[in-house]
Amino acid sequence: TKTQTYMKHLFIYIPMLWLMACGQPASDSSTATAAAPAGGGQSTVKDETSKPDVVRIAVNSNVHKTLVAALQAAEYVDALSNAGPFTVFAPTDDAFAKLPAGTVENLVKPENKATLQHILEYHVYVGNIREEQIRDGMTLNQVNLENVILNVSPDGKITINGANVIGSVSASNGTVYVIDAVLLPPDKK
Repeated sequence: TKTQTYMKHLFIYIPMLWLMACGQPASDSSTATAAAPAGGGQSTVKDETSKPDVVRIAVNSNVHKTLVAALQAAEYVDALSNAGPFTVFAPTDDAFAKLPAGTVENLVKPENKATLQHILEYHVYVGNIREEQIRDGMTLNQVNLENVILNVSPDGKITINGANVIGSVSASNGTVYVIDAVLLPPDKK
């Protein structure tokens, strides 16, 4: 009968189509090839097509070498390479140079890792605060559970705890604000 012939053809052709489809690579050209070496973290993923994350923005910046070295010493490169979203206030090399002599060299020592992490956490907010969302007197509770205060002057200039925001860059996992001073958390009493 016609129905039996039709069913017989379906049972022959569907498995053949399935086998052919299973052997074919995905044809979506928008997916990036992102294979991490065994044992590597999120920061080791190679992806040259997607928008850079907050860490890659810092790594590719000519003015954030000290910040990148501090992130590496604190073992925070992988954490900030994850999905986030994060708002990162990134001091420039000149900002780090304003600290008393020997401060950075002392902070990146293994025995001072916890202190360095606490300082770096004071520069990160979990959530993406875009420039147009910032309001004068806005308080953010940073990763280290300490607050920072953002201010906006009448001419639109933004500061964080008095440090000037001198630029911003949108990242795949948040926003990076370039600042001209290192933010130091309040002393614990």
